[in-house]
Amino acid sequence: MTQTATASPAKWRLKQPSIIPGFGLTLGFSLAYLSLIILIPVAGLLWRTAELGWSGFFSVFADRRTLDALYISFGTAFLAALVNVVFGTILAWVLTRYNFPGRQLVDAMVDLPFALPTAVAGIALASLYAPNGWIGSLFMPFRIAFTPLGIVIALVFIGLPFVVRTVQPIMEEIDREVEEAAATLGANRFQTILRVILPGLTPAILTGFALAFARGVGEYGSVIFIAGNIPYVSEIAPLLIVIRLEEFNYAGATAIATIMLLISFLMLLVINLIQAWSRRRYGNV
Repeated sequence: MTQTATASPAKWRLKQPSIIPGFGLTLGFSLAYLSLIILIPVAGLLWRTAELGWSGFFSVFADRRTLDALYISFGTAFLAALVNVVFGTILAWVLTRYNFPGRQLVDAMVDLPFALPTAVAGIALASLYAPNGWIGSLFMPFRIAFTPLGIVIALVFIGLPFVVRTVQPIMEEIDREVEEAAATLGANRFQTILRVILPGLTPAILTGFALAFARGVGEYGSVIFIAGNIPYVSEIAPLLIVIRLEEFNYAGATAIATIMLLISFLMLLVINLIQAWSRRRYGNV
């Protein structure tokens, strides 16, 4: 009985206070910041969309122009993210594993899309890939600019740093002795990459893909100059939102934005679930 009485206070004893601010303060700040930056704007978006009612909302969603704009925005963003996953991972590998003249310059150029205004990037890409541009003229009569292919190129440009900067730190942590051990056990280069290197990089690659995809879906400045903005052909959803706002159709604009929000949320949720699964599966690799 005495042992139980003396053990009870130790069982319910609180943890020693931390030197950093307490849970209540940090949680309150986090919730306030999250509400001001994300929750309140999203709630306002949904509230304005609710003015249309279900019938009005589904009529906007079923409109062919809206569907084509959504298809172009999400389709080109997905393709550009896939391209960035492949070439971004290769570029991160080159920057991490090899020393060559101009390496620091190439490493700095990766961050150029972060610093370059998107409108400047769009004008430059449109000038290069237009039918009379330096690159576009070489592929005539096949057109690159003012088509969905031009949109993919613009999104590849602005999304590449997200994959490289996400994969590069993880790749630097991979010990080369692991690769040497795989080679001594008889693995060839392809087997080493597929079974030793890629499993550890999978979560980082998925994160880079998600970031590049999310950036591409909402990209506007670098796309409108090279897209051509032809309805049903190369018109992106953000541009359609701007058009609806210029027509003072605020409910229609918010409805398209809500549709984009829902689709983006579902796709990012799936990507995060796959990422969590890959971490559980390959976390100890």
